[in-house]
Amino acid sequence: MRVVVAVDSFKGSLGSREAGEAVAAGVRAAAPGAEVAVLPVADGGEGTTACLADAWGAGPRETATTDALGRPCRAGWALSPDGSTAVVELAAASGLPGVADVAPRPRDATTLGTGALLRAALDAGAREVVLCLGGSATTDGGAGLLTALGGRLLDGAGQPLPPGGGALAGLARVDLAGLHPRAREVRWRLACDVTNPLLGPRGAAAVYGPQKGATADDVAALDGALARLAEVLREETGAEVADLPGCGTAGGAPACLVAVCGAQLEPGAPLVLGEAGLPSLLARGADLVLTGEGSCDAQSLQGKVVDGVAAAVRAEPASAGAAVVVLAGRVDVAPAELAAAGVDAAFSIAPGAAALADLQRDAATLLADLAERVTRLVGRTAVRG
Repeated sequence: MRVVVAVDSFKGSLGSREAGEAVAAGVRAAAPGAEVAVLPVADGGEGTTACLADAWGAGPRETATTDALGRPCRAGWALSPDGSTAVVELAAASGLPGVADVAPRPRDATTLGTGALLRAALDAGAREVVLCLGGSATTDGGAGLLTALGGRLLDGAGQPLPPGGGALAGLARVDLAGLHPRAREVRWRLACDVTNPLLGPRGAAAVYGPQKGATADDVAALDGALARLAEVLREETGAEVADLPGCGTAGGAPACLVAVCGAQLEPGAPLVLGEAGLPSLLARGADLVLTGEGSCDAQSLQGKVVDGVAAAVRAEPASAGAAVVVLAGRVDVAPAELAAAGVDAAFSIAPGAAALADLQRDAATLLADLAERVTRLVGRTAVRG
């Protein structure tokens, strides 16, 4: 039996690799002769850098940079062993947790620190850069990213604007003369799981600003400032970013990279699963594919890991007959919805009524036990078939 294990992290208890190894232990207990491949996976959100570094067998990298309010910090990123692909999480340097110790300053928060990580990736020779969006403390339209890459955002007097989205209201032009020489040569892939535009009632400021401490006045000011950024980017580059689906994610972070560098927005889970190597594993054939996460609910079937794994199995002829089974801490989705997504079954690790703290503490053991039971069932069914 060939088994592929591609399980997301169980937040609060297990990382992706730990969860996968627990599942693999259960599979081997039920089928000692099984060929089991464990692949760390993520959906493009928190933990993606660690997941891909693990999948690639790459050592972690760390760069001195600044947080969303300009204070010194260090943040990690990853580079594939062949040096071709870098992965950076915006939240690593510009995320909310990094500024949780002070009162929110939504108009001043900047992506400049993440830009320093992107610059380090370019300096390291990466030909493809994957930027994972989400968890940001910023609403600056990616102005800080562009500044760190050598662009200058200038006011009417030709002076550089201060960091933060609020200052963009005074933007007059963008000077790209000092742009990093490789910024327009590399392939930029932005992992994004929302379709919000940059501006308006569904835009970056209106929808996500309040989560970052923005008042109603801040939201109005930031939306106007982002509108000015979109106007200047259109004048300077010809790119239309105001209504681009997904451009409102992470405080509009894609705007400058899309307009200046031709960055492409992509659904997070398929992007990460592809980079991690799931398609090549499935191309070798599989009889059973075990996936899962802490909570399997409707969102799991809308671009998250479970949905991405099921879609990858459907797309690979060599694994067309594989059973796809979800192992989760909690299951709250109807069987018909699972079937429509290409998932054969979903099971909770909970042996009965249990406290969350107990499930988190015993997650590895419970996952192994559940994987053993599922493997015995699937193996018996395959033999009878």
